[in-house]
Order: sequence, then structure tokens, then C-alpha cells
Amino acid sequence: MGVILAGGLSRRMGGGDKGLSFLGGQTILERIAGRLRPQVDALFLNANGDAGRFETLGLPILPDGVPDFPGPLAGVLAGLDHAAQAGFAEVIAVPCDAPFLPEDLVARLRAGTQTGRGAVAVSAGRRHPTAALWPVHLRAALRQALVEEDQRRVETILRRHDFAEVVWSADPFDPFANVNDPEGMAEAQALFARFPAA
Repeated sequence: MGVILAGGLSRRMGGGDKGLSFLGGQTILERIAGRLRPQVDALFLNANGDAGRFETLGLPILPDGVPDFPGPLAGVLAGLDHAAQAGFAEVIAVPCDAPFLPEDLVARLRAGTQTGRGAVAVSAGRRHPTAALWPVHLRAALRQALVEEDQRRVETILRRHDFAEVVWSADPFDPFANVNDPEGMAEAQALFARFPAA
């Protein structure tokens, strides 16, 4: 099961939904959904507020189950809770601002770890905490960390549960390049112009 994490406030983009920004004639979310949908049995969007703004995506919405926008871990937890109810053993979580996600993301994350252990994507020498495979059995531990400990850093949870690292090449471009701010959007536009099939 896949979950696109779009439950944040996009402060660095000036608010709004950065995933609804256009890149090459599609919104970033449309590009991500198009890349991830063939890799998973079911795909959901983690988002809060009026779900109607995402209607054209045709994805079921999973809102945070934890109040006050605590960040991407709340979206991961919403995905894990739904996956447990639906009978899935794992969740692939991806950010809503990475329009060049690899088409082999799920296969390589699964191949790079052992059953029951999570895996996180790495490129250009750094980990991408919001692009990861999450075993459903971690949901109780994640809920405790998020609700009882107020632990909101994804990286802290990945280290606590010893997620495996799966490395992608960043040549000729980083497949996990993201659009966090207007500068990142300009870089994504330039990258798309150079690599239209990216």
C-alpha cells in the first residue's frame, strides 16, 4: 500500500499545497501518483482540510489521526492504521514534493531489507526520511512516539527502528530532488527542461 504525504502546511512555499504546483503540464501530485500507482496495490493521499481540492487526483484521502499538524509522521501513522485494517503488511510512504521519484522505488526498498524491517531511500549522500517502507507492526511504537513522547522527527524513528538504507544514484539527476520552496521549484523546472522523461 502506498501513501503520498501531503498533510503539511507548506510554510516554505508560502502556504497552500505545493503538490498542486504545475511541472511540465501536470501537478507535482499527479506526477507522483502516476509514478507510484503502478508499484503498489492501493494508493492513498494523506491530506488535511477540504478534500475537494484533490478531487482530480482520484485518490482516497487519509487525514491525520493526530491533531495540530504534527508533520509527516502523522501521515505515516494514518497510512499504517489503514493498512492494518485493510490487511496490508507494509506501507510505502513518499513526500508530496518529489516529482522525479524512481519507478523502481518499491521493488528496491523491498529488496534492500528483510521482512519486518523498514527501509529508507538514500541518494547524493543523504537519507530521505519521507521516502521509506514502513512495516505495519511499527504502528503502535510510532503512535507512542508521536502521541506520548511528542517525537516528530522522522529520522529519529528511522534510527530507533534500524531502517535499512537503499541507495540510488544521483547521476544524471537526483530522483529524490524535492520542491520545498520557490528556489526548489525553479530547480525542478530546469531539471524537467533538461530531462523531459525524468
